[in-house]
Amino acid sequence: MIPREIFAQVRRIEIKTRRLVAETFGGKYLSVFKGQGIEFAEVREYVPGDDIRTIDWNVTARTGRPFVRRYQDERELTVLLACDMSGSQFFGTDLKFKKEIAAEIAALLAFSALRNNDKAGLFLFTDAAELYLPPRKGRSHILTLIRDLLAFEPKSRRTAIGASLDVLNRHLKRRSILFLLSDFMDRGFDASLRRTAIRHDLIPVLIEDPRELELPSIPALLEIEDPETGETTLINGRSSNRLRDMQRRRQLRKEATFQLFRSAGLDFIRIRTDQPYADPLIQFFRSRARRFR
Repeated sequence: MIPREIFAQVRRIEIKTRRLVAETFGGKYLSVFKGQGIEFAEVREYVPGDDIRTIDWNVTARTGRPFVRRYQDERELTVLLACDMSGSQFFGTDLKFKKEIAAEIAALLAFSALRNNDKAGLFLFTDAAELYLPPRKGRSHILTLIRDLLAFEPKSRRTAIGASLDVLNRHLKRRSILFLLSDFMDRGFDASLRRTAIRHDLIPVLIEDPRELELPSIPALLEIEDPETGETTLINGRSSNRLRDMQRRRQLRKEATFQLFRSAGLDFIRIRTDQPYADPLIQFFRSRARRFR
């Protein structure tokens, strides 16, 4: 049974994010994503002036008369929210865990889709696919999506972004807007990320905590636990060289992830748990809107 406080939290998130959609994000979502593709509308008989490149040769051969395929702007889009549920998401040194920030961002995007009559779906993953909610419309579906994000208990605490993306690609039969929410603390997912970027409009959303980039320098032993493996490491807080080396390796790993996104031609969003998430999202929408003018 789902605890009563989860339903209260779902309601709080709904009120907060729907207000943001109404005041800020609804129009930006529309300008960025609507009309970016085309879909098949009908086959009709050829008339002089039609582009011969649109001739449907199968129908033409079957009827003995030339027919052309007609297309129109794609009006209904599919938004898929792929959320990392590994152990590192249950971490946060400010007011909320990364997982809770991801839930609010996912709700904001889902309600933006709902406002524009688009479908929204959910995919939760660790080192395997944990949950898939096929894209649908409707407020009740969005509330279920948020509830599952908050209440779902994953079977694993590890991460495998590449394998999870491969599973998701088998579920998604049509091109979708795919938001990938994770801290990207994983390796070896480059090829899967690039394949997914070819098939879908892939937007990585990196959620990070300040303590992942800068450890505190205190005159004591620090016990650091890996949230995915449970392994612990003792570090002498007085050893500034050890702290700097660990922070440098983490920063290099982060920069390599950013470089992967850029080389794959992806726009990405960077969110910190100690800062409002609305500002980076607004900046993303504005940047995309300028490109599609």
